[in-house]
Amino acid sequence: LKITFLKISIFNILIFIKTKMENEKGDKNQILKISQLTEKGISPFDIKNLRNSGYHTIRSVAYTSKKKLIEIRGISEAKAEKLLNEAYKIVPMGFCTGRDAYINRQEMISLTTGSQELDKILRGGIETGSITELIGEYRTGKTQLCHNIAVSAQLSYDQGGGEGRAIFLDTEGTFRPERIVDIAGRFKLNSLDVLENIALTRAYNVDQQLEILNSVGSMMVKYKFAVLIVDSIIALYRAEFIGRGELSARQQHLGRFIKQLQRLCDEFNIAVLITNQVVAQVDGCNSFVQDPKKACGGNIIAHASQTRLFLKKQKGVNRGCTIHDSPNLPPATCTFSITSSGIGEALE
Repeated sequence: LKITFLKISIFNILIFIKTKMENEKGDKNQILKISQLTEKGISPFDIKNLRNSGYHTIRSVAYTSKKKLIEIRGISEAKAEKLLNEAYKIVPMGFCTGRDAYINRQEMISLTTGSQELDKILRGGIETGSITELIGEYRTGKTQLCHNIAVSAQLSYDQGGGEGRAIFLDTEGTFRPERIVDIAGRFKLNSLDVLENIALTRAYNVDQQLEILNSVGSMMVKYKFAVLIVDSIIALYRAEFIGRGELSARQQHLGRFIKQLQRLCDEFNIAVLITNQVVAQVDGCNSFVQDPKKACGGNIIAHASQTRLFLKKQKGVNRGCTIHDSPNLPPATCTFSITSSGIGEALE
């Protein structure tokens, strides 16, 4: 009888956990449109001003400070307080248990990179709900990996995909639809459908790069997206902000851009994949360092990226990847290759 009772208890616990995960997953993935606040006494005019400023969901309001809301045209301090109070009633902002956090982590999906070895050290691939940074000099495979993820994001969950669309923010003019066609053929996908599901935009200056993110929310409210790709995050900043005299202004602007990326990450539970360039260290210690290159962007990017991957050139089409920093992944290194059909296994 005791054994039977124990089996029933364990069974009931498993059912409870499964039901809780499904319910919480539905709540978390639910898109709470900003227009729903009209039922709480917020005027349509204020809703319009919020949309124009890049706030398209109730979560985006809940994640914002009162100071930022007051900066929006037509939003007074009293209105900002009312907006936040109503948003907090809908979006839970309090404490949760470690157990709840663990259950939520089990819901995260990973987008396959195309290489089994690379997926292995990343425990599945590029994780949703966080920012992954690809660091490396030219010809290390950063852009090629971005193209691969833009396709794999559209695969089914069983195939290691996200069953969603991709946004590709190109700042260097390196997006090539021909590569998408090649990679789509590898996964036996219709290349035209895959291209149709990629929202491509080109930024030519840092202000435009930041403004584009304000319009991304409106797209994600209408369609399901699995990944937002920025290739690269630093190129325009290095071109527009010259010298140490403009370093402070550059870092502040860059900080606002990354904060917006993180907000989209939390708001829509998407994967954010950014590429970063490297710069040579000139501090006089290069003779003691095997590889004197370091990532651009300083601590602003370093603290914001949850997972940082260093890519290096190797023999032929092979490339190396090292996990430089991650809150849950141990340091590891693997080798992959860049082939005509995308990212693949290392070749001898």
